[in-house]
Amino acid sequence: MTNPTLAHGSTLVLATHNAGKLAEFAALMAPFGITVVSAGALNLPEPEETATTFEGNAIIKAQAAARAANLPALADDSGLCVAALGGAPGVYSARWAGPDKDFAGAMARIHEGIGTDDRAAWFTCVLCLALPDGQTWCFEGRVDGQINWPPRGTNGHGYDPVFQPEGETRSFAEMTDEQKNAISHRARAFAAFRAACLA
Repeated sequence: MTNPTLAHGSTLVLATHNAGKLAEFAALMAPFGITVVSAGALNLPEPEETATTFEGNAIIKAQAAARAANLPALADDSGLCVAALGGAPGVYSARWAGPDKDFAGAMARIHEGIGTDDRAAWFTCVLCLALPDGQTWCFEGRVDGQINWPPRGTNGHGYDPVFQPEGETRSFAEMTDEQKNAISHRARAFAAFRAACLA
């Protein structure tokens, strides 16, 4: 299946209601002349994420947004995987924070769960591009590192304060957006997407 090319001047729906993700992707897309509008801004419903893999959930979200908006849609599903927790929270990363998005509680749960055990962890991101006809293409990115405690930094979002990428002394939350975007799992997935789909 040939990769689609998103031309300069295209509009792309980002299948998210998360303002942080929208800002991140809008900045990544700006050099290509692509307008990014969020599913939230279009008042699109959020589909239930019933898959057990990042790829499966990204496909669900991208296809739902593409059909509802009748535009190409990009969805990401990403999460933090902790070796000592058997890869959890993984695809359930957002759900660990609960309906109130209590990431401080979720980070404490990880810390308590691993104790002084293996602190190896990785962030995974799968991007899915969907067309209104249902066709999809997926791209994966991963960054390895470790859990640091206590949480450090105030930038970023989610689990960034407890994740220290390999080769770094800072957590993701101690980096500027530019520094994080240069090495993050989302940036790596985006690089694969860019090479395949952006003119």
